[in-house]
Amino acid sequence: MRKKELKLVVTFHTTADAMAMEKACKENNTPGRIIPVPRAISAGCGLSWCAALDEREEIVAMMEKVGIEPEDLHECLV
Repeated sequence: MRKKELKLVVTFHTTADAMAMEKACKENNTPGRIIPVPRAISAGCGLSWCAALDEREEIVAMMEKVGIEPEDLHECLV
């Protein structure tokens, strides 16, 4: 079993927003991956974006650039 690490988890209002995030991240070489929303978090959609904590500024800047609005940004064990 993989050891859990503290990660940045970005949640979204809709699944369409999560899919737009995945597409934008691939196009902009932004780190991270789509994961199911961790149980410790309540979110509008069941998908979230997970990345290392030190990549927060890069991810937030990319979302602002392409117009993706997150529901929230969390730090949790994933």
